[in-house]
Amino acid sequence: MCWSATADLVAGGAVAGVGVACVARVRSGRELPLAALPLLLGAHQIVESAVWESGGGSGPATIAWAVIALPLLAVWVPAGVLCACPPHARPRVYALLAVGAATAAMLAYGLVTGPVTAEIRGRTVGYTFDLPLTPLLIAGYLLATVGSLLVSGDRWLLMLGTLVAVGALGCWVLWRLEVVSTWCALAAVCSLVLFRWVGTRPASVPTARGPAARH
Repeated sequence: MCWSATADLVAGGAVAGVGVACVARVRSGRELPLAALPLLLGAHQIVESAVWESGGGSGPATIAWAVIALPLLAVWVPAGVLCACPPHARPRVYALLAVGAATAAMLAYGLVTGPVTAEIRGRTVGYTFDLPLTPLLIAGYLLATVGSLLVSGDRWLLMLGTLVAVGALGCWVLWRLEVVSTWCALAAVCSLVLFRWVGTRPASVPTARGPAARH
């Protein structure tokens, strides 16, 4: 989320561009979900530019924004971490993916059965959802997304999880006070970290099966 339609559109295009670069650097299919995350974040910001242009409300852009922000990311992030993390970290990431899936199911149910509205508030957009058990859903969402990065067993993903945790807190305070929305800046920084992460991944080496492998 940015502070205007133009800012969201420009930032979204830039973040999506980083996503294209991330995907182009992928050397293993297991890296692809996380490498493509900036593409999703960029699309999310572009969608919000349409929310700005429509003056908020409960139209298709608002619904699309909520679907990406809530159930989709709750599953996408831990699933991406599971694909990319080393084997020793997978059991704990599996557990957090299960938390994310359960949280996403409850969030999706809330979005289907309740109203979703957006309201322009100065240089921020406020979103209103009718969700049950909100504290539990917030805890599950954070465990699935930030938690999976922190327990990934990968140095760069640990750094990304720490950055998301600290940066999201600062962005949330500014957004909650309706000062300015800076989530797009956090998305841009996180996308650059993912770009660096993809570049540090070792190339996958196929298992040798020819005569030389039997020496």
